[in-house]
Amino acid sequence: MATHGITRAAGTAMRTEEARQQQLRDIDAYKELVDLVNTKITERQYTLEVLGLATKLLKQNPEYYTIWNHRRRVLNALFSGETADESSKHAVNDLLQNDLQLTFALLRQYPKCYWIWNHRNWLLETAELQQGADVGRQLWSGELLLVNKMLGADSRNFHAWSYRRSVTAQIERLTPRAEGQMTRSMTESEFDYTSNMVKSNLSNFSAWHHRSKIIPRLLNERDADTEARRALLDSELALICEAINTDPFDQSIWFYHQYLMTTLSPDCPSQDRIVLDLNNSDRQRYYENEMQYMREILEDEEDCKWIYEGLLFLAGAYLEFDNGTKIFTTADMRSWLEQLRRLDPLRRGRWEDLGRSLNL
Repeated sequence: MATHGITRAAGTAMRTEEARQQQLRDIDAYKELVDLVNTKITERQYTLEVLGLATKLLKQNPEYYTIWNHRRRVLNALFSGETADESSKHAVNDLLQNDLQLTFALLRQYPKCYWIWNHRNWLLETAELQQGADVGRQLWSGELLLVNKMLGADSRNFHAWSYRRSVTAQIERLTPRAEGQMTRSMTESEFDYTSNMVKSNLSNFSAWHHRSKIIPRLLNERDADTEARRALLDSELALICEAINTDPFDQSIWFYHQYLMTTLSPDCPSQDRIVLDLNNSDRQRYYENEMQYMREILEDEEDCKWIYEGLLFLAGAYLEFDNGTKIFTTADMRSWLEQLRRLDPLRRGRWEDLGRSLNL
């Protein structure tokens, strides 16, 4: 079929060639810009013009971390060139605010780019040095709203979760300076935040990880006694077992369950334990309860490899305390291992190593 004497295939070829040529021109322009910025930095031309060129380049390629380093050199030179009068302070503030706006716009496009997050962190630290703790506290507090927005758009963005830990640490550090009080901890509010996040989306590795980092500090700040610590462990196990029952094929849930189980081990560092006074009978009871629950789930989900892996993990931990267990047999363990080989043949070597470690 032809249109105005040109076949449809030919038209496609022409458009493709035109697009290719445009792409080549864009590449040449990009290379020229890179060379220009690098040359000016080599010549120590730390000016607003070079800052603008770096902005143009970073908008095209925010992963070019060397240019972020160049940008910080330029900004530091511009800051140090200013005097201490009010107009100079406003100029410094304008530079900082412009870069904060730039990084915010880039994060909306590239929310998982390390270098944008790194630069934003540097900007806020620099703003505190330039303008004082009060301004710094306000900026870091506002930054928490940005993180909330980023996690609202993608609740599993581990960059945002990692940045959140930095932001809350800065807010805690600066609050007593601003208010003249004891350090205000955000542990309780962060724990509640993770509760909301995992309830809205169980498949959130970062939220579960954040929760695991908070729990030891939460218990210490509450000055939790033995009863309170056991109650927290029981409530966390109830939460994660409910999650397993909801979606046993979700990997993140099993990782958190394994974390809870590792806190039972006598090899777990004391500062990471949830319950401090467990004896071997206590540990066995926890292992037995969890294994019983998993076997009940298995009745309806016999093709879920995570259940078999969880059972073998608990069996290995259990056998450290009782070689004569009656809740499972060596034949059970071999059966679970065989199911892992069947369900996940690509990791057969891993299952072979697991079998050897368990003497199966």
